[in-house]
Amino acid sequence: MAEFTGLTWDHPRGRQALERSAASGTLIEWHVHPLEGFESSPIDELAARYDVIVLDHPHLGDALATGALQSLDTVFEPEWLATLTCVGPSIRSYELDGHLWALPLDAATQVSARLPERVPENPATWTEVVELSHHQPVALSLAGPHAYLSFASLTVALGGDPSDPGDTGLEALDLLRDLQSRAPAGTESLNPIGMLERTHTARDIAYIPLVYGYVPYAQGPNPVHFGDAPTAVHSGSTIGGTGLALSSRCTPTPALLEYLRWLLHPVTQATYIPDNAGQPAVRSAWLSPSVNAASSEFYLATLATIDTAWVRPRIAGFTPFQSEASRVLREAILGERSPASALAETAERFAALGVRA
Repeated sequence: MAEFTGLTWDHPRGRQALERSAASGTLIEWHVHPLEGFESSPIDELAARYDVIVLDHPHLGDALATGALQSLDTVFEPEWLATLTCVGPSIRSYELDGHLWALPLDAATQVSARLPERVPENPATWTEVVELSHHQPVALSLAGPHAYLSFASLTVALGGDPSDPGDTGLEALDLLRDLQSRAPAGTESLNPIGMLERTHTARDIAYIPLVYGYVPYAQGPNPVHFGDAPTAVHSGSTIGGTGLALSSRCTPTPALLEYLRWLLHPVTQATYIPDNAGQPAVRSAWLSPSVNAASSEFYLATLATIDTAWVRPRIAGFTPFQSEASRVLREAILGERSPASALAETAERFAALGVRA
């Protein structure tokens, strides 16, 4: 029986490297839950059952409110933490109240995805995306929390603040409604994995302007090509990715801490992680010629987008908020209610959360 239990998400990118790294089963045993569970499960319930948790940064608000996690700067040496150099705001997204709460294991943000045989050049602007949608099938990522995340990213690109979008939010919804009116049938119900799987296999989606990048789809025969998100006033994308957190119930041993250090080591991130379906967070791995050669230049092609990505608020209740906000905004994007009423309800729900961090 392993000394510690860990929880990650059920996709090769989330589980393969971790499970293989713990194959002996004596230090840590990794369990999995589905992507939807990863996005929405109450963090305090998970922390009561697991020692190491792979999580997304919006969980931090609830985690701190419930005392579910322990700060990593109290268990790792400051000198080692200072050596971590990750892409974009990956590290900053896990910093709250003066402490670091997770180690960036995996870095991802919303980027564009295209079939090179149908879209030879990546559209640079949202104006070009609209033009493309009139002669190629363009899809939006709207399922689960992703309607809100797509709306937030476009609002940022248009120069607004997703926390207080105002007229920019109406402009974003109008643009999304227009694109969705020509989107391939059924794409509105697909999560990012389902969307990219359909793009890769059925090849009836030519382009997605905002979808969380999954490097496995950029590898092998007939890869999907990923690129920077389109710009308007400037770039707009909402960072995701995952971090390794320690629950409050965990009493880490030197062996566990060394294991976590190894997962974040630049050599591990540039070799073992990508060799096992993972998506590194360390910057040197994103710049590695060999890592890029094996992934249709996935990392270099999207680096500018992740470096300027928006960090969601880390406040208690935000994870369920983004799911409810997505439901409301999706109704507006699908033409089932007015954009103004959807924005008003979203603003009311956000205001109920309190001050953001």
